[in-house]
Amino acid sequence: MWQFSVPPFAIFYIAALLVLVLRGRLCSSVMVATPILGAINLWAMGEGTILFQGAANFEFVIYHGDRLSLLFGYLFHLAGLIAILYALHVKDRLQQVASLLYAGSALGAVFAGDLITLFVFWELLALTSVFLIWARRTNRAYHAGMRYLMIQICSGLLLLAGIVVYSRYSDSLRFDQIGLEGLHGWLIFIAFGIKCAFPLLHNWLTDAYPESTPTGAVFLSAFTTKVAVYALARGYPGTELLIYIGAAMTCFPIFFAVIENDLRRVLAYSLVNQLGFMVVGIGVGTALAINGAVAHAFTDVIFKGLLFMSMGAVLHVTGRMNGSDLGGLYKTMPKTTVLCIIGAASISAFPLFSGFVSKSMIMSAAISENYSWVWLMLLFASAGVFHHAGIKIPYFAFFAHDSGIRAKEPPVNMLIAMTIAAALCIGIGVFPDLLYRHLPFDMDYSAYDMTHVLAQTQLLFFSALAFVWLNRRGLYPPELRSVNLDGEWLYRRAAPALWWRCYGSWQRLLEILTKEFRRGQRTLSRRFDSAFSEQGVLSQSASTGSIAAWMLAFLLVLILLWSA
Repeated sequence: MWQFSVPPFAIFYIAALLVLVLRGRLCSSVMVATPILGAINLWAMGEGTILFQGAANFEFVIYHGDRLSLLFGYLFHLAGLIAILYALHVKDRLQQVASLLYAGSALGAVFAGDLITLFVFWELLALTSVFLIWARRTNRAYHAGMRYLMIQICSGLLLLAGIVVYSRYSDSLRFDQIGLEGLHGWLIFIAFGIKCAFPLLHNWLTDAYPESTPTGAVFLSAFTTKVAVYALARGYPGTELLIYIGAAMTCFPIFFAVIENDLRRVLAYSLVNQLGFMVVGIGVGTALAINGAVAHAFTDVIFKGLLFMSMGAVLHVTGRMNGSDLGGLYKTMPKTTVLCIIGAASISAFPLFSGFVSKSMIMSAAISENYSWVWLMLLFASAGVFHHAGIKIPYFAFFAHDSGIRAKEPPVNMLIAMTIAAALCIGIGVFPDLLYRHLPFDMDYSAYDMTHVLAQTQLLFFSALAFVWLNRRGLYPPELRSVNLDGEWLYRRAAPALWWRCYGSWQRLLEILTKEFRRGQRTLSRRFDSAFSEQGVLSQSASTGSIAAWMLAFLLVLILLWSA
């Protein structure tokens, strides 16, 4: 470790403060230089630990570098550089500051060596990223951002609860393997699962990401979920439950992505699908499986970022994102079309593209550990992702019917960022050892085994054939101008309806009780007035006034209790 090392997150935080006061090219230069300087700083730091002495002699581990965290650290610097280049044309100070703070928070979480430090950056991830959604400044973005923030804060609260329970019988809060033994393990597991978009906990992703700004979606796709993948790989490797959760994640988004009209929402479902492969790898827990999960996280950030960038470019120049409104853009946006197709080939795991060399590791690990049914689910999911991301995205955006839109290519900085990502997709696919040598475990694995190549090629061929046949026969789901709700229906439709229905019932019950209360008040008042007048204790007016005052006070107490 070099003598003047700086925690990786600090460089991004300092840059965010500078961006607040700088303008023009100087501001852009600082933003571009930040991930470059950060990567150099990280390379100089290498493996090691930085401690910070806190209260009560508690040591906060603000930097814990090993092969797992370092790979994610380099990935986040690379993703930050590409995303910053892509967003250079944006002059919105809110997005510039939020993106730097968000990337810095992701780095802080990855290098956190204790659970308290992890919790701090876990919450900062939520607070900084939500501004990339609100920065679109639409009513839908505001409400989606609020839902996103509430769910992310719930994840943080569960993490904090797990840490508190864990601290009661453990002397150390170091962030190592946790497991599902005990209440604390389950609380932290669910907290990680929310950020990793487990089934029924995933709707914050498909709800909020499509409502963010064109550049904000690129940042969002790179950091939050990958921090969760890292946390699961660190805390829960080999947890068998993750295999079945991940398998479900790979399959169910396919059905929603096929019928979805908003192409960025299709990519959000595709992101859940790809996360499922990583979760399966972590659950299998062997060296090959963990390496596959980490490698797939690396390649996913690049090819999913490329797809989000290409759709962001379309949104930037046309103002439209529904597949039903697009088509024919290849005529005036040929460069964006080619770059999008490279991203589509990568996510579909075509040989010689990055997705192939990482996804095959996970599937090989699953079949070698005798998870045959899971392997079949992953095979089905691989065909499905080719349908909704590999074909649907470029087909309906750039080909299909001619929408009559004659948009020009996006700004040069957007094209440069997409070109870098596309070059990495091809470079890693052709030379996988460039990635394999940096994985957490040493291994002897070749993706370009004849069996792997032939099996994947056949799968892709028959998937493409199925798409063409369904499309020709008119059986492929049409692009409808609609909004699809899956699990989020429970809290966006069912819960409000139930609340208002119960609210009305409570209102009617309160009215009935109030009428009966007033009727009883009048009866009691007459009886008390009669009794007091016969005894001469109080005059009728005084007694009636006191009883009325007492009853009013009692009614106010009832109302307060009901409101609480």
